Amino acid sequence: MTDQSYRSFLKRLEDQGDLIRFTREVDPLTNMAALEWKAFNELGKSSLFTNIKGHRGWQACSQILADKKRWAAGLEIQENELLDTISHRMTCPVETVEVGKEQAPVKEVVLTGDEVDLYDIPSMITSEKDGGRYMASGMAIIKDPETGVHNMSVHRQQVMGRDKTGFTMVPRHARRIYDKYRDRNEPLPVAMVYGAHPAIFLSAAYSTRYGIDELTLAGALVGEGIRMVKCETLDLDVPAEAELVVEGEVLPNHTELEGPYGEITGTYAERGRSEIFRAKVITRRKDPIFYALHCGFPVTDTQGTMALGIEVATREHLRNVEGGLDLLDVRMVTSAGAMMLVIKLRPRVEGQAKTALMAALSGPFLHPKIAVAVDEDIDAGDLRQVMWSIA
Repeated sequence: MTDQSYRSFLKRLEDQGDLIRFTREVDPLTNMAALEWKAFNELGKSSLFTNIKGHRGWQACSQILADKKRWAAGLEIQENELLDTISHRMTCPVETVEVGKEQAPVKEVVLTGDEVDLYDIPSMITSEKDGGRYMASGMAIIKDPETGVHNMSVHRQQVMGRDKTGFTMVPRHARRIYDKYRDRNEPLPVAMVYGAHPAIFLSAAYSTRYGIDELTLAGALVGEGIRMVKCETLDLDVPAEAELVVEGEVLPNHTELEGPYGEITGTYAERGRSEIFRAKVITRRKDPIFYALHCGFPVTDTQGTMALGIEVATREHLRNVEGGLDLLDVRMVTSAGAMMLVIKLRPRVEGQAKTALMAALSGPFLHPKIAVAVDEDIDAGDLRQVMWSIA
């Protein structure tokens, strides 16, 4: 039976020398984000913080999925086989499995009423001009009120009070479901999940077609059904081996000012209005490890995760262009804020590279705004070779 938490993964990173364990006190409001950013971008290391100011009993990790080497370790797939294996496995979704509370570490501690305090969680101020501390790794599990279809997606949350956060939505599946509740003037029930197996996080960040339960894709990547446990107050199930779950609701027809926030592009999202999430129950492990995801100037977990999802989706998209391109590789340039895509292909007819580039820029992810095609003698993952090819 697979460990469906991310604890075995963190141990693998540490055992192979790719993780630094920080035992001296760090402050999530002043220096924790700077330390984990420098640890990865200057030393190539992930971070685990075991002594966090104001958060006794908590640990936090960051920069654990910022590149393909870490994704390969997290999914236990050879790095050079990542895209092929992910694409193949996702064609065979695996249904979730329900377990009881006694089999769910995320139920070891249950907090309700006045015990609910989001400031107990070691969320960070990540970038200098951020509007406050953010929980950026939360995976929202929600359900369509008409069809019962489940959806899971990643949302940034500015902590605004003991039981209150922002809830930023882009115009995708979660927004579509929220709009149905809003039109009824009803709150959207949401279970926010933090810290789980990398397969679950990738599936939450991946854009698939509406109606597919992302947790079944996670099961496909893991090779077995994701073990789920019922929420305390919501008609929803959550991954039983997660670190932390916050049950609550997104208020209908109500927004408040949120931000600014250092985003995946490496620039700030300006202060604007956001929907509001109200927390009602917190369940967690006795010794939780919070996923303090860093979003901001590259390279971070955000670019590393988005890049992998875009690469997988773009490969599948391009396979349907002109009867199937002779596609050799697809690489996102994470240092470009997940806005630049490199395609390596063997054109069969003149002009096919241009066709491939146009198709890539109109794929299921709309992040890339620069696309480059290179010949088969260029390493698409080596930016030096790519720039030489352009020049």
